[in-house]
Amino acid sequence: MDLIARINQHFEDNIQATISAAEMLAHPIAAATEEMVRCLLSNGKILTCGNGGSAADAQNLAAKLQGRFERERPELAAIALTTDSSVLSAIANDYAWEQVFAKQVRALGQPGDILLAISASGNSSSVLTAVEAAQERDLRIIALTGKEGGQLAAMLRDEDIQICVPHDRTARIQEVHLLVIHGLCDGIDCLLMGEEP
Repeated sequence: MDLIARINQHFEDNIQATISAAEMLAHPIAAATEEMVRCLLSNGKILTCGNGGSAADAQNLAAKLQGRFERERPELAAIALTTDSSVLSAIANDYAWEQVFAKQVRALGQPGDILLAISASGNSSSVLTAVEAAQERDLRIIALTGKEGGQLAAMLRDEDIQICVPHDRTARIQEVHLLVIHGLCDGIDCLLMGEEP
């Protein structure tokens, strides 16, 4: 086995996936950024959820909005629904895993808030149920998906936004998802505070 060649192939595959995604996703990322800023300026909040690596992405976004991305600015209202082990385990135990995010959306979401739903496949049942709950509560949906968007793509309304990474491999999708999150954070900072000199 040529381990160096395998490692180099990962980098090359990432570069190609990123280039393909950039061509397709710049407009939906810009639209999502503008929608998130409108929400935040209206005293709304960003709720975000996902499973596994997507849970880590949800937490990363919330951390960068509450804290900072690359420069100082006021704190922004963002909550990762993936972080409270007591809430997650209680809901999973008393109801079902599919409800772990949906019940939090119903408890915390208000009309005008945004749910950033992250699922590489677009088929994660707990994320789909959260989207249903968000739609019941009149939240806008920003869907961060991959492949062809899965069931989540079919659930979106005209006013919702899908950022769908054009790739079939989960690792590549998740790598681009991180880049999308950084693009959202940078765009939010620029729209709120202007470009850095």
